[in-house]
Amino acid sequence: MGIYVNPDNSGFAEINDPDYVDKTMLIEQINWTVGRKNKLTCICRPRRFGKSYAAKMLAAYYSCSCDSHELFDDKEIASSEDYEKHINQYNVICLDITGFISEVKRKRESLRLVPDRIVEAILNELSIARGQVGLHDGLIRFVEETGKKIIFVIDEWDAMIREAKEDVVAQEAYLNLLRGWFKNTNFTPRVVAAAYMTGILPIKKDGSQSAISDFKEYSMIKPRQYGSFVGFTEEEVKKLCVKKHIDFETMKFWYDGYSFLGVGSVYNPNSVMQAIENNDFDSYWTETSAAEGLMDYISKDYNGMTKTVAELVGGVEVKVDTTGFSNDLVTFKGRDDVLTLMIHLGYLAYDAEKKTVSIPNEEIKLEFARSIHEVKHEATLKRLEESERLFVDTIQKNERAVAAQIEKVHAEETAPLHYNKEDSLRSVIKLAYYSYRDHYIQFEELPAGEGYADVVYLPRADSDWPALVVELKWNQDAQGAIDQILQRKYPSVLENLGCKILLVGISYNKDASSREKKHSCRIVEG
Repeated sequence: MGIYVNPDNSGFAEINDPDYVDKTMLIEQINWTVGRKNKLTCICRPRRFGKSYAAKMLAAYYSCSCDSHELFDDKEIASSEDYEKHINQYNVICLDITGFISEVKRKRESLRLVPDRIVEAILNELSIARGQVGLHDGLIRFVEETGKKIIFVIDEWDAMIREAKEDVVAQEAYLNLLRGWFKNTNFTPRVVAAAYMTGILPIKKDGSQSAISDFKEYSMIKPRQYGSFVGFTEEEVKKLCVKKHIDFETMKFWYDGYSFLGVGSVYNPNSVMQAIENNDFDSYWTETSAAEGLMDYISKDYNGMTKTVAELVGGVEVKVDTTGFSNDLVTFKGRDDVLTLMIHLGYLAYDAEKKTVSIPNEEIKLEFARSIHEVKHEATLKRLEESERLFVDTIQKNERAVAAQIEKVHAEETAPLHYNKEDSLRSVIKLAYYSYRDHYIQFEELPAGEGYADVVYLPRADSDWPALVVELKWNQDAQGAIDQILQRKYPSVLENLGCKILLVGISYNKDASSREKKHSCRIVEG
């Protein structure tokens, strides 16, 4: 019928190529909500995680303006018992909010007009002149005349919250439009069969409650039963790699890192497909049209933020409280809100069991490394300079300088309560060497020889720096760490790299009464 009201299935037909990864069982999840109390669904995930693909798929399946059997009969959804019951049986209103924002911006109009432009577009396709009847009455009449309720599919629902982040009036006008559709006891039950909204941010909070509280929300923090639809699962990526003759382990190293309960690893679909199409593993994150730069967030001047960024870049998992986030880009109350936003943006992976965040994979590590070089915080620049100096001292076998810097970072970054815990020294090592990404790839507990090396830095293909095998010891001398490296033949795993290998033994004496230096270092060639 039109672009917004009962679109055809051409959008999904275009992406339904031989390389399409079958995500049609998402339809079954939505089918279970149609006509029920929980019929309003909002799924949030980062950019380039397939949000628009899902919207096109749902519109093609539900729209009564076309016959989509040819597109879906060979897909997984065809095995669902409710497949025939719902396919092409509903009026559909499909909206991409970014399109309306772009049109308003093109005309140099206020974002406050976006809700009006949405209403006008729908009324126009219903052949109803504005003023002749209101949108609510027009949609009620439309449903009554066709005998089919409406399924709303709204892509990038939160674009107004992000684009008009400083304009409360524009945001409120837009949220009122959504409230009128989905929180109106005289309209919603009569017109709405179901709604599927997707975006980056969860629904904005109004005080302590969601602004559209009837929606069931599924985010990067709690995707629940929608976890396998956030991105590509590991099994899906393995199949792609076999089909395209791509090394899976390399794909995993670059793009794995997000993980959900009951699902396991989840990959960024855009990055995986670009790596396959280009036959090149790289960061494709910077190619997204991100309105928010990573640097803007890691440079926030909140207590503990500089240390937190250093820990993340060093590979340390960081505790976070996600409960207070207001689901916008303005209302930050502290470090936890910034970290929570970065989870939703995909810059950080969240561990729901540990309630910690970490940088998910090599792709995002590169983005952090690039951003850190641009951050103008004195403390961050000082830490970066010290880390780069530490690598030089290590390569030059300046054992005293290395031991002194490790001791300095241990004292500055470890709380007294945890100072003597054995796992704290490994975190200190990662913090001290946190600028490694310019020249190295970092591995922990790398299987090597007859055991596992504590921390290994492998030089990148374009680096002429030596490989570093770091072994940690407590209450022993540093030579003991070197002896263990040699006895267990850790360097053997690196012999085929064709580069120089340095063995780095670092020891920490936990006996505070000892007059000896607490930290010591020994560096020899492997």
